[in-house]
Amino acid sequence: MINALRHGWLPRVVLLGFVLVAVQTTLAADMRPFGVSVQVVLAFAAAAGAASDADRGAAAGFVVGLLYDLVIGTPIGATALTMAVAGHVAGLGRRFRVEPVWWILAVFTAVGALVGEGLVPVVRLFIGEADPVGWRIAAVLPTVTVAAAMLSPVMVPAARWALSVRESELKVPGDA
Repeated sequence: MINALRHGWLPRVVLLGFVLVAVQTTLAADMRPFGVSVQVVLAFAAAAGAASDADRGAAAGFVVGLLYDLVIGTPIGATALTMAVAGHVAGLGRRFRVEPVWWILAVFTAVGALVGEGLVPVVRLFIGEADPVGWRIAAVLPTVTVAAAMLSPVMVPAARWALSVRESELKVPGDA
């Protein structure tokens, strides 16, 4: 069991998650197009789903979301839930196309990030924040979506490495 854990996808996702959370809290905190912080960790969670499948995308999104929650100080699981959904939604696109080209992966990543970021106000409402949905959502959603699409050419190969996904492993649904 220890050997499987050591050679599995989890240590790679945790390692890459630490790096991405560090980038998110330092470099990306200063990059604010239209006053919106670029969500690097969310882009990776969605790219993990686009690079693999819905289940692995959700698992990777949950892991990096937990790391993000631990660093930022939000309630444990709040960000993890939204990032898991982002990875799952982006991975659902693999049911329609087995070997997508780079721009289709960018679309899958963008859609996953859009859904994940769209769930943030819902989660904040459930955890009891006073004003979870503000007028800024009109600027946040398009900015995060476009940023995730632009980051996908870097994030998808990183997610493939972290999840140990090879092109030959991808199968048409139903051929399992």
